[in-house]
Amino acid sequence: MIYQSDSLTVTRLEGDIAELNFDLNGESVNKFNQATVNDLTAALDALETESGIKGLLVTSGKGVFIVGADITEFTELFKSTADEIKPVFVPNNTNLNRIGKLPYPSAVAINGYAMGGGLEACLACDFRVMSTAAKVGLPETKLGIIPGWGGTVRLPRLIGVDEAVMWMATGAEKRADEALKAGAVDAIAEPDQLRAVTLATLQQAVDGKLEYSERRARKHGPLPLNDTEAMMSFFTIRSMVAQQAGKNFPAPLKVVDVIEKARSMSLEEALQVEADGFAEVATTPVAQALVGIFLNDQFLSKKAKGWEKKADKAIERAAVLGAGIMGGGIAYQSALRGTPIKMKDINQDGLDLGLNEANKLLSKRVSRGRMTPQKMGEVLNSIDPTLDYNGFEDVDIVVEAVVENPKVKHAVLAETEKQIDKDAVLASNTSTISITYLAEALERPENFCGMHFFNPVHAMPLVEVIRGEKTSDTAVARTVAYANKMGKKAVVVRDCPGFLVNRVLFPYFAGFTGLVKDGADFQQLDKVMERWGWPMGPAYLSDVIGIDTGVHCVEVMADGFPDRMTPQYKTATDIMFENDRLGQKNGKGFYEYVTDKRGKPKKVVSEETYALLEPHVEARKDFDKDEIVPRMMLPMAIELARCLEEGIVETPAEADLALLYGVGFPPFRGGVFRWMDTVGMAYIVEQSEKYAYLGKAYEVTERMREMLSNSETYY
Repeated sequence: MIYQSDSLTVTRLEGDIAELNFDLNGESVNKFNQATVNDLTAALDALETESGIKGLLVTSGKGVFIVGADITEFTELFKSTADEIKPVFVPNNTNLNRIGKLPYPSAVAINGYAMGGGLEACLACDFRVMSTAAKVGLPETKLGIIPGWGGTVRLPRLIGVDEAVMWMATGAEKRADEALKAGAVDAIAEPDQLRAVTLATLQQAVDGKLEYSERRARKHGPLPLNDTEAMMSFFTIRSMVAQQAGKNFPAPLKVVDVIEKARSMSLEEALQVEADGFAEVATTPVAQALVGIFLNDQFLSKKAKGWEKKADKAIERAAVLGAGIMGGGIAYQSALRGTPIKMKDINQDGLDLGLNEANKLLSKRVSRGRMTPQKMGEVLNSIDPTLDYNGFEDVDIVVEAVVENPKVKHAVLAETEKQIDKDAVLASNTSTISITYLAEALERPENFCGMHFFNPVHAMPLVEVIRGEKTSDTAVARTVAYANKMGKKAVVVRDCPGFLVNRVLFPYFAGFTGLVKDGADFQQLDKVMERWGWPMGPAYLSDVIGIDTGVHCVEVMADGFPDRMTPQYKTATDIMFENDRLGQKNGKGFYEYVTDKRGKPKKVVSEETYALLEPHVEARKDFDKDEIVPRMMLPMAIELARCLEEGIVETPAEADLALLYGVGFPPFRGGVFRWMDTVGMAYIVEQSEKYAYLGKAYEVTERMREMLSNSETYY
């Protein structure tokens, strides 16, 4: 043994080969935390004093290579200044440079995942052999930062500027065949042959049959581009990255800037440029927001796995009541992820619609090469359409997804309960109706909960699992376990009108209709909020959700929270509804919809909308975005704070992710609570007082005032 620590070992193998093996004690994966960086420094010290070594084999003792840096160590770091951040990355850059300058060749066996700093460590080695089951990538831009351990320097010198920028700007994971084709790895091998192939590659280099000095020179020198080639290449790729990333995500463009600035430099000089670029983006609110989302997501996954461990029984067979688009989407997602499902409807047309939805989604996967036709057939065969309850006695969970009508749901739920095992879970995919109220129709309310999917089911990650007054922990645990198995992000919330997402979304819509009443152009409101970061503005979003659905939700909210959610005027949404403008579902709402060449609805402006609104709104006038944004966002933010204070949702992290995954809240803002922390509670209270005349929805809670007094934040 040449060196041993809690994170890695260096062992002398037969043939004077040294093996550097990463194996972080107490963790399921390897990561570059501060301890690992320090241990690597000590390991290299030991290696350099060991005589007779002819080659270095780099391996992992885990099922993955290295997943990257320890992001949990970043949160405090990013609160520092740029000058304080830059030195933090020096030790591991020195480590990787030392590996690249060893007086003998090195080869790395890449298994599982080598992401971020993990791939950067691989790039420092002379030869890279990758398992066919592995994936590699530099996903730092997804966190609002850029690679900090030489990724912007070594990768473009290995695979070319254009390809390297695309890897980094998108943060995409790359399969072994893709990495080999690009030139990022030198060979691929089946998992059980990975070590042997890597050792054989290294031995060839040791024996002089594979040359490695030129490889090193390429990574240490300037990019092979003259001034004209560089100008054309960087102009083109900068335009492409700017268009794809948008103005709210600075990291992808910073990758381009760093590579261009360092193109004629040596490795050491280029690493300094990379460090400057990293520090610059790391201190932005965007980086703090995106890193926050990453950590929140890990927290949510841990909570979901905790619930799953409490589940006393696995969900092996499921059923959905009500086919159509929603039922078909639920059936598709369940079957795709390996849980056979019965899909029941009261008529064949409904079943046909549900099956067509599943078939359409599966066919799209096949056409994109993500599924074989044989696998598609297997998934479709695991969806069992039925007009009766035959076989329901064997299912573990039933998701009711019939029309959003309390009386209908009461009847269907009561009938279904009689057809299923006494131990089975019954869940409702209601978007607004109280779970406690629906449970009144049941003999076993402890086995009943809400399981609210968002439309379209296959695309929206969120599932709200709603606990009614009598819902048991067992029912919640099994339902969360089922959501996990379906590949969804489950947030457990308490029962209340609208639950969490709809309860806070409709005050946002109230801000919108209030502005329209006061003379704002709905198109301007859409543009301002889209520029602020929402994927679609409030008028467009209303059309997509469905105007009739919106009207129904407002009625539910008004009943539940009459002091702040009862409209005091005829809203723009009411006017659309009264004139049978229901949104995309019937081709006309705030906008009108025509089918484009790809068969998708395209919105066009309708003068009829303005004519219908005119008698009920003030004369049209322009509003500044500094008024539009707080009037739209304050009611949502304050209502979300109420939900947290009332225990509807347990943590700011879960609340922020629910809006991110459920309605597309701008990720670069990190979530509503993260946004409030960023702008400051003083701003929130000041704007609340400014717009107090608009009603109680704009009135901050006493707890929020306490937070201001005590200089507290949500994170």
